[in-house]
Amino acid sequence: MTLNESAMACADVLAAHAQPWRCSVSTVAGARVIDCGGAVAGGLQAGLQMARVCTAGLADVSLQSGIDGPMIQVASDDPVRACLAAQYAGWQIKVGKFFAMGSGPMRAAAGREALFNDIGGREQAPCAVGVLETRKHPTDEVISFIVGSLPSTAEKLTLVVAPASSMAGTIQVVARSLETALHKLHELKFDVHQIVSGYGVAPLPPVAADEAKAIGWTNDAILYGGRVVLWVRADDEILDQVGPKVPSSASPDHGAPFAEIFQRYNGDFYKIDPLLFSPAVVEFRNLKTGRVHAFGRTEPDLLRRSFGR
Repeated sequence: MTLNESAMACADVLAAHAQPWRCSVSTVAGARVIDCGGAVAGGLQAGLQMARVCTAGLADVSLQSGIDGPMIQVASDDPVRACLAAQYAGWQIKVGKFFAMGSGPMRAAAGREALFNDIGGREQAPCAVGVLETRKHPTDEVISFIVGSLPSTAEKLTLVVAPASSMAGTIQVVARSLETALHKLHELKFDVHQIVSGYGVAPLPPVAADEAKAIGWTNDAILYGGRVVLWVRADDEILDQVGPKVPSSASPDHGAPFAEIFQRYNGDFYKIDPLLFSPAVVEFRNLKTGRVHAFGRTEPDLLRRSFGR
């Protein structure tokens, strides 16, 4: 089964529970659009299932209890495909005045990102499924743009939408703790195919009233509260070399709430050090030698300051 077929099965579950999970299902230019928090309330179950759609059903996503409140937990035995080929928000959807970060396995069907040259995973699927971080429904023009970027084999398209400033949107963003660790390792030229399994957990922040604050809080949840464990088959020397560079604390921009960092760069997201975007703590458990390599630290005081607690 392709990533997109697996994600479509997850999206079907979401659509089937639209009413109890406070979602809505509509059709735009022939594509199915499932709203989990734009024009509807959405909720916890919608957010968890949205994250499962993002990871093409290859990750277990759940709500767990933490010391200071709920946590979002993610675990996968196929983390490269789940997190990098599917979940990573690597497709910027720009059509006229519409903009949204696109994630989900429709990226593997489009296959346009250079990332796929390294990890593989491009696919000719009979359908395509994506997640858009936006409050607005995609227009006919947006659907046409996405369809035009996909292979002709993809006869059905489903898009799941929600902004970060919604219950479901907050959950699906915080469910990226494991993904950020893998993406950081890829950026550091580590062979991510040496990662056998992965686990990540991060605190669930309050739902922000506006999108800018939501982006800040959800980023802080991972940067300062995220913990990731990776089971790998690698040389210990390589892990000792790359490990200190993986946590968010390795970045010179580390140490302030994301909203302050964003303001420091005059609202230019792309001026922020890209290596900041990773979990607070990353632990490698080497299956070759039995050694454990742990790096980074959480910042609970900074998180409380960010969340206004």
